[in-house]
Amino acid sequence: MNLPTEILRLRIFVAGCASAFAFVLAGCTGGPQFRSETGNADAPPTELITEQLIEAEQQAAAARGNQDLSKLLVAHPPPYTIGRGDILSIVVWDHPELAAGGMTAATASADAAVAVAGATANAQQPGFVVDHQGRIQFPFAGLLPVEGLTEDGARALLTQKIAKYIANPNITLRVQAYRSKRVYIDGEVKSPGLQAINDIPMTLVEALNRAGGLLPTADQSRIALERGDARYAINLRELVQKGINPGNVMLAPGDVVRVHSRDESKVFVSGEVVTPRALTMHNGRLTLNEALGETGGVSPLSGDARQIYVVRKTPGRTRVFQLDARVTGSLAMAESFELRPKDVVYVAASPLANWNRHLSLLFPGALTNAVGVSTRP
Repeated sequence: MNLPTEILRLRIFVAGCASAFAFVLAGCTGGPQFRSETGNADAPPTELITEQLIEAEQQAAAARGNQDLSKLLVAHPPPYTIGRGDILSIVVWDHPELAAGGMTAATASADAAVAVAGATANAQQPGFVVDHQGRIQFPFAGLLPVEGLTEDGARALLTQKIAKYIANPNITLRVQAYRSKRVYIDGEVKSPGLQAINDIPMTLVEALNRAGGLLPTADQSRIALERGDARYAINLRELVQKGINPGNVMLAPGDVVRVHSRDESKVFVSGEVVTPRALTMHNGRLTLNEALGETGGVSPLSGDARQIYVVRKTPGRTRVFQLDARVTGSLAMAESFELRPKDVVYVAASPLANWNRHLSLLFPGALTNAVGVSTRP
């Protein structure tokens, strides 16, 4: 190979670089440009991450989390009340013939057969089904309204009715099958489905435990509870921090509880970081410092520590935050800046890296060949 020819090519390449340097560098030093749909470069505005902004964001997050949960919190739950569809077991001592009028749990319905699972087919227990009007039919008492009564209340009423025919009746009454009240558990639990409310108070913790507990993919900060037209967002982590016992969150018949997955709350880190990827939040919490740390930090070869951006889509508008990591105290601010689900963290390239990339587009392969020539003996 003719060495003077290669040197001439290198000089031409350097001359071309010099003429294009000013043009290329002008487009590389301004960082990314965020434009609106109308082409206005000033929208959305870039908000610098400062201590004042972090404080305002924390206050806004606290205001969003101050949902009134007083209707759900019950420190001393009331006893179970009988409802339509429940099956009662009634025994009048010394008068076994009075129980013969009750239907067996197996013939009442298929659901009752499940409720008495474990009993053999030849040992079916008698039971009295609460009809659609909340009544049972018992010898000497006739149609007895028991809906809304506790076991003690129903036993006292039945005793009063048959005391006219039997002196000092001794009655045992209990709910044999709970079928009137149910809640539904869905999402990231081991066994989603219907859960019957029984004599044990159906708290949120009790319902989750009956469903087999939370899966490792469950997000404890995003538990949705739907009750009629009302919807509550429950964050177990925040409840504990506020001193509220999650065991006091009482469920009501018909409630639907959904445990969201952690995969639904991801943060995306891209740009000039060592390992760009999507990150899963830790039960609803991830700071900007943690996001950068889990992706290896700003690339020392191409990243611009002055231009770390967080792009956040809000219902009203898109917000863009910028952190200059070279400022004193920036790492502390990055640790205090809380990210939200679906945030995009972007680290811009340095002006020199942008210049190198643009130059490579203008002269593909020329820089590599020039470097190879200059290093030959």
